[in-house]
Amino acid sequence: MRALIQRVKSANVVVDGAVIGAIDNGVLAYIGIGKDDDVAHAKKLVDKILSYRIFENTTDADKLGKLDKSVQDVGGGLLLVSQFTLMAKTDKGRRPDFAPAMPPADAGRLFDELVNYAKTQHALVQTGEFGANMAVTAVNDGPINFLLEV
Repeated sequence: MRALIQRVKSANVVVDGAVIGAIDNGVLAYIGIGKDDDVAHAKKLVDKILSYRIFENTTDADKLGKLDKSVQDVGGGLLLVSQFTLMAKTDKGRRPDFAPAMPPADAGRLFDELVNYAKTQHALVQTGEFGANMAVTAVNDGPINFLLEV
């Protein structure tokens, strides 16, 4: 399971002209689900996203400006967006190979479990719509982006 996380000043997801998820300061996380992933992977990834220190310390004089705070520490939002393309094999040729991705029906159920778990761990969780054609808008802060894997 993979997550491409971005520190954002704001982000939203639009489906069929309607905003279905939006956050202000926080983390936009694109989630890729692989064939062998399960609920344990999902929970581990959520825990990592929520505790990953990508926000600057603004209070401790010795650590000012250092990436020392997590989205939970700063009370930021978390916007979760499914993105199977993160699982693509790209090492050969000029066309991505999506064989490593979990089939859509199973991935949808696991993504829902990931979202439900995230909501039990953090108050400010929003999502895109699994399998939908989404327009995602983000104002990156930094920019700061990391690829997390579990």
